[in-house]
Amino acid sequence: MEQVNGDTLAAARKVIAVHINYPSRAAQRGRTPAQPSYFLKPSSSLALSGSPVERPAGCELLGYEGEIALVIGKAARRVSMEDAWSHVAAVTASNDLGVYDLRYADKGSNLRSKGGDGFTPVGPALIPADAVDPSRLRIRTWHNDELVQDDTTEDLLFPFARLIADLSQLLTLEEGDIILTGTPAGASVAKPGDILEVEVDTCDGALSTGRLVTKVEEGTTAFADFGAQPKVDDLQREEAYGSREAAGLAGVSPALSPELKAKLESVATATLSSQMRKRGLNNVSIDGLQATRPDRRVVGLARTLRYVPNREDLFKTHGGGFNAQKKAIDSVNEGEILVMEARGEKGTGTVGDILALRAQVRGAAAIITDGGVRDYSAVADLQMPTYFANPHPAVLGRRHIPWDTDITIACGGATVQPGDIIVADSDGILVIPPAIAEELVDDCIQQEKEEAFIFEMVKQGNSVDGLYPMNAEWQKRYVEWERMGRQHQ
Repeated sequence: MEQVNGDTLAAARKVIAVHINYPSRAAQRGRTPAQPSYFLKPSSSLALSGSPVERPAGCELLGYEGEIALVIGKAARRVSMEDAWSHVAAVTASNDLGVYDLRYADKGSNLRSKGGDGFTPVGPALIPADAVDPSRLRIRTWHNDELVQDDTTEDLLFPFARLIADLSQLLTLEEGDIILTGTPAGASVAKPGDILEVEVDTCDGALSTGRLVTKVEEGTTAFADFGAQPKVDDLQREEAYGSREAAGLAGVSPALSPELKAKLESVATATLSSQMRKRGLNNVSIDGLQATRPDRRVVGLARTLRYVPNREDLFKTHGGGFNAQKKAIDSVNEGEILVMEARGEKGTGTVGDILALRAQVRGAAAIITDGGVRDYSAVADLQMPTYFANPHPAVLGRRHIPWDTDITIACGGATVQPGDIIVADSDGILVIPPAIAEELVDDCIQQEKEEAFIFEMVKQGNSVDGLYPMNAEWQKRYVEWERMGRQHQ
């Protein structure tokens, strides 16, 4: 078979990549597109098998994605799906490399994050397109000799012919152009010194590209200070590695350790409210809401979403697509609580059954909104509690535009910041500043012990005078009661 060489790379005027195409990747990302979407990579990002790739200096997340590349053999413009495959000359292996550290600077174009020199290695051999069934190809990726991706083209969301026909409706695919056809689940992050290998073959193993080999090196030249600088957060780490667990982010945030969470779950919201009042915090309750699951008590860290009043021109630019509402739902993590600012507007829904289910699937502890809920019966049937103002059938656009996420918001009369601790049950919803949580809950535990003693003394017929609150004499008796209780444990 013909080998990929410099002439192959030189002939590629365009490199077009598909966002999501494998069901396994769609499941991992939590969204299945109805239509294919694309981005461009510069032809200068192409490289041959055996070429090294730099992880740019200052970057943490060099992501790799094994993919099947299609090499166009003759120009295609407005071709049908039936005729599309005849415009492909060959298939080969590719690796769609990119740095998640720069995604924020691209605004969806992927130019900087995925367009670096060497970020699209292809090869080593070309399999003739007319020798294969495009629905019977296999893609495999190895990371330091460990098989991390293994999938076939049998159940692609968008078969290759559809991609070619779709692209050709608006642009001419030229001879030599390369189309990267998406990656299956298993894509992750590589570090300097790692070896990445990708192979494409037929499902019967008869034809193979051989292994496309790329070694990762550490870049030494820092970014100039006049451009965007690398930066990452936990969401980018999760997306780069494929899951919170793989990124080392599993479990509860340090701001809410399992021990602290258990303590907060053990004390009443009334006690927490009392102790915060003693500290001068009187405006920490989210008021006026009802719960789909009043039997549940939830404790979690706040994630926030803000809606602004609808303005028709702005809704056109911010209301559709993967908007702030969907981004918030799709990034909420295990044990977190999504809190929505809807300005107390009850005349429309702010969340419905599908997005509420998505939050539950991602492990959210609850949704809190001071606006309406659509599809109330279905939302109420979920195990995850939703706290809301009232049911309402209308969609967002009647009153709201989803605007931004993870900022300080107002909900139900309380200010909520990302990372605040939320405690909610049938008695109410409280917002606890993380900095005081440990001391606060320890004082609550002590208060409830004292109140258990007071309750027992009243039950025995004692007057509350001097007992509630306890005077010095009752304090002595309480200390003795507690000591005797510890002895009998």
